[in-house]
Amino acid sequence: MRPVRDLLFLVHRIPYPPDKGDKIRSWNFLSYLSERYRVHLGCFVDDPHDWRHRHELMERCTSCYFARLRRFTAALNSATGLMDGAALTPRRYRSPGLREWVDGLFARRPPDRVLVFSSALASYVMAPRHGVTRRIIDFVDIDSDKWRQYATTKSWPASWVYRRESRKLLDFERRVAAAFDVSLFVSANEAALFRTIAPESAHKVFHVGNGVDSEYFSPERRYEDPFGGQEDILVFTGAMDYWPNVDAVCWIANYALPRIRDKVPAARLVIVGSNPSSAVRRLARLPGVTVTGRVADVRPYLAHAAAVVVPLRVSRGVQNKVLEAMAMARSVIATPCALEGITVDPGHDVVMATADDAFVAETTEILLGNKPHAIGTNARARVLDDYRWPASLARLEALIEGDVADKDDARTGSVRLQAVGKP
Repeated sequence: MRPVRDLLFLVHRIPYPPDKGDKIRSWNFLSYLSERYRVHLGCFVDDPHDWRHRHELMERCTSCYFARLRRFTAALNSATGLMDGAALTPRRYRSPGLREWVDGLFARRPPDRVLVFSSALASYVMAPRHGVTRRIIDFVDIDSDKWRQYATTKSWPASWVYRRESRKLLDFERRVAAAFDVSLFVSANEAALFRTIAPESAHKVFHVGNGVDSEYFSPERRYEDPFGGQEDILVFTGAMDYWPNVDAVCWIANYALPRIRDKVPAARLVIVGSNPSSAVRRLARLPGVTVTGRVADVRPYLAHAAAVVVPLRVSRGVQNKVLEAMAMARSVIATPCALEGITVDPGHDVVMATADDAFVAETTEILLGNKPHAIGTNARARVLDDYRWPASLARLEALIEGDVADKDDARTGSVRLQAVGKP
């Protein structure tokens, strides 16, 4: 039995409550690691509602530092990158207090392990003195490629800024991957793509997939109907200040829903998620559209939905909203990029729509009852087979400790958990 080690965990957003994609992953990481390490947590808090959850984290960790992320200050910090040629994203997460706290930990006694969640915080442990510790970076997604996708949807000057950020951030990601001992991604697809764009670090690129709490997201539980008995409800879930989500719901509300309602007049779109942007709030003026804002529990909205729609047009990594809906045995209609990184059999586990008109047609068919009811059942079975947290978390610990083969499988990104000795 190995001695208990100290682990520094840096996260760009407070990992509690687990109410959005990145926080679900970071919370499960923290919950697991805090039972095996003395965890020192440093994170940013960007939502005033989340300050009240600090005590939940302090009870699990040996020490904590919470840095306030103010949007105006963060934007000014980012803008400095335009003047000196740096990537904007890491500058956004500049905190002298957090840096002093991290440096203090290393000055007293360097932690045995460092896990950084998101490349935006990697600069806090990039100095030569930090190299004495085994460092793991969880990129989660290739953020630089996300900025490239954003650029294709914007007009100048935003398109120029986004293309610039894609280039600069990729340069930074490659420097981080070269400096760290292990680079993680959320899916085999993401890991494989990064190996092609950062070949110098390909030998130490792995993936650790997401899971779903299938007991929590269970269709067997009873949930009060938030729709008052209305049927033909289409639900979209997610953080509604996140641009790909905003883009998706604006498309379905303005383009798809009117066409669906031509065939199914009672059809309604319910947009469930925190911090709806002004563009999302305006959608509530449209016939058949409801915007809930933040809800205490998303499960009743999933349980009583006729279908869950995920028409993302820009995406990277794995969409937790898809996995949660599948775990709840809902019929999911999604675009190909929303399913990227998820192992599914389209037509059996989910409905995949490759074009705008196909999305309208497939959704209409589900509401009319012309699709197999077994899709939802098959979806939950897929989650139970392939998306359990324990396996992913065991893989994470093996990578932190170095108990894996030197090379990931170049085709699948899977980790071979054979013991090879600890550094």
